[in-house]
Amino acid sequence: MNAKNNPDLTKRDMDILNILWNSSSPMTAAEITGAKEGLTINTVQAVLRKLLKQELIEVADIVYSGTVLCRNYRASVSAEEITLSRFTNEIRRFSDKISASSFVAALLDRETDKEIRAEEIQNLERLLKDYKKDLEL
Repeated sequence: MNAKNNPDLTKRDMDILNILWNSSSPMTAAEITGAKEGLTINTVQAVLRKLLKQELIEVADIVYSGTVLCRNYRASVSAEEITLSRFTNEIRRFSDKISASSFVAALLDRETDKEIRAEEIQNLERLLKDYKKDLEL
């Protein structure tokens, strides 16, 4: 499974993913549990199993924690991929009420920095050019 067709993620799923995204190295279930107040090892292990099944995380390696072997986990998709996936899934719900062009215009209107807006427009022009090429095939 990839980020583009991931199912709805729960708050706990997102908590675990955020912990992994914010970590500079892979983490064990126990380390993840200690990274956020209110997480229990049972909850973390259940979420890790779910995220592994969905291929949103992966086992980075096996390490010793004291005398016990433990799995180290890392995210296999980026925060941007998940955010875009969730965002586009939500937009699809309103596709009969809003066009893609009016949505992009609304996003550009919200950007107050003219340099950033100009850069985004250039990026969009490149993307549109690529999409047009794909349509010509």
